[in-house]
Amino acid sequence: MKADINKNFFATQIGSILATAGSAVGLGNIWRFPTVTGQNGGAAFILIYLFFNVFLGVTCMMTEFIVGRNGASNPLRAYIKAGKKKSWGVMGILAILCGSLILSFYSVVAGWCVYYLYLAITGGVLGSFDHIQSTFSALIGEKDIYICCAISVFFVIITHVIVVQGVQKGIERAAKYMVPMLILLLIALGVASTSLPGAWRGLEFLFKPDFSKVTMHTFYEAMSMAFFSLSLGTACLVTYASYFREDAHIGKFALQISIIDVVVAILAGITIFPAAFSVGVEPDAGPSLIFLTIPNVFTQAFSPTSGYYLSIVFYFLLVLAALTSTISMHEIGTSLLSQEMKTSRTVAGTLVTIFCCIMGTLCALSFSHPDIGVMGSTLFDNLDSVTSKVFMPIGTFATCLLVGWVMSRKTVMRQLTSDNRYAWSRPTLRTFFFLVKFVCPILTAIIFVVNIFFTN
Repeated sequence: MKADINKNFFATQIGSILATAGSAVGLGNIWRFPTVTGQNGGAAFILIYLFFNVFLGVTCMMTEFIVGRNGASNPLRAYIKAGKKKSWGVMGILAILCGSLILSFYSVVAGWCVYYLYLAITGGVLGSFDHIQSTFSALIGEKDIYICCAISVFFVIITHVIVVQGVQKGIERAAKYMVPMLILLLIALGVASTSLPGAWRGLEFLFKPDFSKVTMHTFYEAMSMAFFSLSLGTACLVTYASYFREDAHIGKFALQISIIDVVVAILAGITIFPAAFSVGVEPDAGPSLIFLTIPNVFTQAFSPTSGYYLSIVFYFLLVLAALTSTISMHEIGTSLLSQEMKTSRTVAGTLVTIFCCIMGTLCALSFSHPDIGVMGSTLFDNLDSVTSKVFMPIGTFATCLLVGWVMSRKTVMRQLTSDNRYAWSRPTLRTFFFLVKFVCPILTAIIFVVNIFFTN
């Protein structure tokens, strides 16, 4: 299992886990998971989500780890080596395109987080709801759109600076600080939120099982959440797995990363719902939650001084969550271009940064210039849709087929056991291969079909 091209490895196991977990933990954990949970039966939804997280999320994550560490190179070469045909390199090309497009529109939201952190520090976030609404409208409207563009570019450059430092000195070092800090900040905010009068109503909304709300749509939401929350299908997991050392236990890594992802999502719910329900505000989801609802909640729920400091902590938390994700998306392209063009990480990273800055700027401008986009949507929404509805399901589906049907059992077992360092029971192995060959491809295909034909 020796590396062919890639000479970079994570220095420690905890660094491997935190860096990979950082790629999965993002703004979706904070702005989508809590609300979807509350709307779909609370603890009942969480139980269903955990089921899919283990049988779909963790299993699919392991397939990407197998391809990545086996290839010990960028996604293009990793897929070609695993499939033993150059045609599998298409998945590598899809990977760099998917990662770069996600980074492009994600940098816009990350830029909003940076801007709101600045507003929080200067005392401009809190106030009447009209003030809060006009602030966000100005940011995405013509008034402040160029500020939005500039901050988005700034965020991509910050990501670039970290990535070009290398795997150990850049990505791993950043993750060792940022992921634990993110979790600690969420715990601190959760404590503050649950200490408010009436906070129990928010906890009840989040955790009380309500099986009357469980429908077939609930199962789809849980399955979809397990899929998207772990960044499956983007090849960032393939890329990071190529940096795993030979003694890394792929199964344990996948389970530990999944647990971190779930914990962050639940902590986000504990932070948001008690505070919101204490002042009678029912949270929504998406950008409106963190840029409209949360400032309104902080204004009403806390004293001016407490609200000021907690808003700073919250938006700093969002910046961290965004940065851990953008680093992984940037690394996909940087790794591939540096190896295929036989150039330095700095040059390769610069090419990725230039592309993402241009596309990110166009995404930001599309909010105030409707002609930048197709099918009546903004370019921001176009890129979000094509990556999440098309590229990611296709990437996961193809990886499951590759590991389950194309790669030799000997090669897969060599990765699962880390060259016979670890033993797997026969029932566990049978379950794994059954899931990879049949269950995961079918579930991924269902997600793809529903996304394309039954959602807006």
